[in-house]
Amino acid sequence: MGIMNLLPVRSVCRLTPLVLLAALGASAIAQAQNYPTKPIRAISPWPPGSSAELVARSSLMKVSDALKQPIVIDSRPGANGIIGSDIVAKAAPDGYTLLVSHVGPTAISPAMQNMPYDSVRDFAPISQLVSGPLILVVTTDSPFRTIKDILDNAKTNPGAVSYGSVGPGSTTHLAGAMLGFYEKADLLHVPYKGGAPVLVDLLGKRISMAFLSIAAGAIPHIEGGRLRPIAVTTLRRSALYPDLPTVSETIANFEVNSWYGLMAPAGTSRDIVNRLHAETAKGLTAPDVVKSLKSAGLDIEGTTPDQFAAKIRDDLVRWKSFIKDTGITGG
Repeated sequence: MGIMNLLPVRSVCRLTPLVLLAALGASAIAQAQNYPTKPIRAISPWPPGSSAELVARSSLMKVSDALKQPIVIDSRPGANGIIGSDIVAKAAPDGYTLLVSHVGPTAISPAMQNMPYDSVRDFAPISQLVSGPLILVVTTDSPFRTIKDILDNAKTNPGAVSYGSVGPGSTTHLAGAMLGFYEKADLLHVPYKGGAPVLVDLLGKRISMAFLSIAAGAIPHIEGGRLRPIAVTTLRRSALYPDLPTVSETIANFEVNSWYGLMAPAGTSRDIVNRLHAETAKGLTAPDVVKSLKSAGLDIEGTTPDQFAAKIRDDLVRWKSFIKDTGITGG
């Protein structure tokens, strides 16, 4: 009798974890099916009016319509994008706090300093939204017309060819450093606190050239005939300037992609991640969204969560190797 009384108890004990797992699974499915029930916050780790905000507003407006909930763009700038990224890394994984991520705080800064988050462990990638080419520009009266012109001059006159950047450790800095490192050319880096003073000194002929974000002010000066574009830094040619070569057409494997993406905190339900990806990818094909992003020189991606995760891992490895080889610091 005693043994018989124990059997049901043991059975219940064995089943309890399964029951709990089933309950948790059912709860996650129900959460995803009901999602969202309130406004979503998308944190941009850059100041208002930045390229990140343009990407966020253009990319997410159709997602907001599809989900029937507002998506509020919340700018949290500081520490080269690290502050805003860290807020999302530590947020509840419920799909209501998202990150407009960027290659800088996601893949470059981790190669230069200790980070408050792990770019792989602490985030759930949703989609790479766009590729952001940098464009190498000179003034229209510059003698440089090709990458070869620049390199030949730099090798003949070490330190005479200067390039401006928006600051140490930025993509605009690393593009020039990569050009010099790969080709053993002595280029002089001149850092500034933002893109506007770079343009002022470039137009004033106080620096020889600059790698600029197409989406951050280069286009009007190119179209106005004040700057001459030389090449773009992504592996693919820019849709905005399809006749302009890539740097990689001269220097194999050269790539500086100032991409933007969408991420959630790690632990966010895969069903929620998949739904956000599906609506984002669909929204990126809308004609008005395509027009807005392409007119800013950005190339639309809309990759899957797994593809975006692979891109992040590859960039972490590549930038870590480059930073180690060159000894570049962000300070």
